[in-house]
Amino acid sequence: MSGPRASGVFTALRTQLQEAATEFAGGPDALEGILLGMVDDVDRAVREPLEIFPVCHHSPASALAMARRLREKQPKVVYLELCEDMAPLLTELRNCRLPVAVQAFAGDIDGFPQEWAPLSVVAPITEASAEYQAIAYALDTPGVELVLVDRSSDHVFQWDDTARTDGTSTEAEQAPKAEEAALHGEAVGVGIGDLRPRFAELEEHLLRHGKVRHWSEWWHQYVEVPLGDSDHDTYRQVMFLIGSLFRRLAPGEGDRVRVDEDRERYMWTRMREHMAATGTDPEECLYVCGAFHAASRVEEFGVDGRSDSFTVSPRTATTWQYGLIPSSHAAIEAQFGLAPGSVSIAATQWQKSLKRTRVRPYRLEGQAGARTSRAKRAPHAAAPAVPAPATDRLSGFLQRPPVLDGLDEAELLGWSVDIVRAARRNGYLASTADAIAVFETSILLAGMRDRAKPTPYDFQDAAVTCIEKDRVPGRRDVRRLVEIMMGGDRIGQVGYEALPPLARDVYDRLEPLGLKLQQRGVQRALLDMAGRPELETCSDVLWMLRRLMPAAAARPIMGERRLGERSIQESWDLALGTHQRALIELGYEGVSIEQVLEQRLRREAYGPRATTAGVLAAVEDSLLYLRSGRLADELGTHALKVLSAERTVDGAPEVLRRARTLLAYYRTSRPELPAWIESFVRTGYAHYCTLLPTAFRDEDATVGQVAAMLGFLFSMESLALSLGCDRTQLELAVAQSHPEDPSKTALLWAAQVQLGTLSRAQLRARCDALLDNPLVVPSYPRYLNGFVHALEPVPGLADVVVEAVSNAFGRLPDTVLLPWLPLLITTLRKGAADLAPLLIREAGRVFPGRLQALDTWVPPWRQPQEDPFAASRSRLTATAAQAPRGAALLAAHPATCDAVAGLLGCEDGWQQQGSSAVPHAGATLLAAHPAACDAVAELLGCDGGWAPAEDAGAPGTALAASHPAAAEALEALLADA
Repeated sequence: MSGPRASGVFTALRTQLQEAATEFAGGPDALEGILLGMVDDVDRAVREPLEIFPVCHHSPASALAMARRLREKQPKVVYLELCEDMAPLLTELRNCRLPVAVQAFAGDIDGFPQEWAPLSVVAPITEASAEYQAIAYALDTPGVELVLVDRSSDHVFQWDDTARTDGTSTEAEQAPKAEEAALHGEAVGVGIGDLRPRFAELEEHLLRHGKVRHWSEWWHQYVEVPLGDSDHDTYRQVMFLIGSLFRRLAPGEGDRVRVDEDRERYMWTRMREHMAATGTDPEECLYVCGAFHAASRVEEFGVDGRSDSFTVSPRTATTWQYGLIPSSHAAIEAQFGLAPGSVSIAATQWQKSLKRTRVRPYRLEGQAGARTSRAKRAPHAAAPAVPAPATDRLSGFLQRPPVLDGLDEAELLGWSVDIVRAARRNGYLASTADAIAVFETSILLAGMRDRAKPTPYDFQDAAVTCIEKDRVPGRRDVRRLVEIMMGGDRIGQVGYEALPPLARDVYDRLEPLGLKLQQRGVQRALLDMAGRPELETCSDVLWMLRRLMPAAAARPIMGERRLGERSIQESWDLALGTHQRALIELGYEGVSIEQVLEQRLRREAYGPRATTAGVLAAVEDSLLYLRSGRLADELGTHALKVLSAERTVDGAPEVLRRARTLLAYYRTSRPELPAWIESFVRTGYAHYCTLLPTAFRDEDATVGQVAAMLGFLFSMESLALSLGCDRTQLELAVAQSHPEDPSKTALLWAAQVQLGTLSRAQLRARCDALLDNPLVVPSYPRYLNGFVHALEPVPGLADVVVEAVSNAFGRLPDTVLLPWLPLLITTLRKGAADLAPLLIREAGRVFPGRLQALDTWVPPWRQPQEDPFAASRSRLTATAAQAPRGAALLAAHPATCDAVAGLLGCEDGWQQQGSSAVPHAGATLLAAHPAACDAVAELLGCDGGWAPAEDAGAPGTALAASHPAAAEALEALLADA
């Protein structure tokens, strides 16, 4: 881009660079254009009337230069490179302990792909950052305005389609994310001064010739240290030069370059609009931006740039929520691709620089975790100082030999002693000799890397070399111990006043626990609801937090919550302070946890991927946590629609379990079942009957899923039939099922036994036939797997399953049994682990309890089966020959017979023994009421009919002789009486 005519400030530097390019490249070429273009970029930025202050992300040198410049210039307007929609949150920083991150969050999106949800943008802020110095100055200095000029959070995703997948972790030694490193979640990071080479070969060249391991170490050695004590002009020109270098040597990433240029156009357009609207003089303003954007070459650059060439696209309909979340040094390092421990080292360097230079930093009034600063009492300058003419400070800086910082032996010796002490506390066998070795090795490494003074990174390498031997005895290695010793991973906290309403409501409702829940770490809460009924509210809140937040945030130790049950005592491990980010993000979804939970249950139930089991789980949770019958009925009605639309049986086991639980709860807690649960049972009965034949043949349907279907049909059968279902539908479904898998075949046999179409004797015969067939023996464990799963729908078959397993162990030879046994164990463990206890209990009932009795023990299924009615039948046959004894029981108890005769209206009295006047008088009542006798005979299973009337040989026992089964049953009843 052709810019304004260059000034003569950097003429000497241009000449030197041109001569160097000609000498090294053999003539004018692209190298000369790059070098001279860099000087032109610096010249252009320096001559801009609106002072540009280039910064690097979380750089102590940038923060120190910013604090100096703000006290010298005292600008009236500070333009800051930060998302413009985050401005209202900055005043809440005074209620937080840094580091924290300003967050924009969108759960329900409109205008972006749904797979992107949720959208999250964070801007972390630490005390050792230039942006915090600018914010603190602007907010606490009267008459100063802070204006955020960067694109909005909505435009972050509009302009950069790769924001969801852009991995910024490029360090070679990037460690896995720990809990503190994940405080930002999957949010897209927005920071001022994201400054590092985008040309991989350039970064590799710098690291190799700088004799460093990663970019953070290179920046600390060659930028932070030299710029720490430099003046303002030198600092600006060096940062302009670095930004221009990285910009001109960036690879041809068209999309990324386009986004960068659009951001620069956006910021300059916003600044010109603000100055035109307020009439602010550019000399009284300060523009804080990253060094990469300070060396911009777009046409909109500068106060006098074009204003009609860029149009900002409108925002989408997505609703954004804003808040502050805790951050940490590890989270910043993980999100922005910095080396582990670099932000902690930068914080330590910031504190050392403040002591050395005696610069007074700006801190927000009332800032948590910081001392009261006298900076806010500094008087505001009446008018900004007249800027001095720009001079070439860059040539002198580039030609100046590196300043050799003398070795601070006391500091290095203190580091060596401290690391040995920390190593011994963590299990290392370190001694004084190791401290001396670390001290000497640090100096040696610094000399090998052309450094007069060991840096923290040199010391870290020396400590790892001298102390860490072959293994790590504790939880932390030496490298991590050095990071902790250099400052540690500081974790911020959002104050109570800056929390969203939901988070404050949670803390208020948990106040009766008497715990400091905003502190990090795990705290034990004991709830005795029997002695303190007011703690029931706390219990309700904790169970809802358990449902909504990560498991470690609220973990129950004692007590549980089930439908229809309430604990009288509970014990919890709470870590709400550690998981404050998750609690804050709940506040973006609603104003109370009840509202958020209801919204999530509806979203889960009505989502496009909702299943019947998932909807029933939402019904159960609505009753368990919200006690909302209205919501449960609504979601239960929706479960009917989801069940009718399903064409697979994948969720049948979960549907069975939850349907049983809900049905048991409603039967014990309500006088009648809700309409939706009745409709669900009726619909589910018909639905699973329809899918049963297909499921038996489907290879994708497991035996557990088919068993769950049968369990639903058999366990809900009585209720379904009472609601109008037809059992014939189930019988037809079983008759149409023809499985090929051995497990499903055994399951089908069990279903036939339950329906009565297959007897137990026939089932035992089929099992014996399987063991007799050598071709089927290898697949016999799969049959047993089906039998074990059959205990779900037909638990009465437990004895048959025990018999089938026992027969296999008793009949199979060792050559077959030993290779077959591991397959049996793995099959039962994998497919029927939850049903094994039922099988074990049945085996414990059948087998002898003592080892001595095992030798003489005969299995019940091998004992001869006797006819239980044989003895009674023989006695009745012998009695039939003695006619007078047919009424022996009536004569022995005349009072009972008289009472019955009185009820029936019989007044003839007793017949004398031996009288033959009425030969068949003993059966007069039976002959008078044949229908009643026929009904009793039918109930008792007697189908022999009536004896002939002319048979007078034994009139008293004619019915007993013709219906022996009925007589036997009556005899048993009378014997019990």
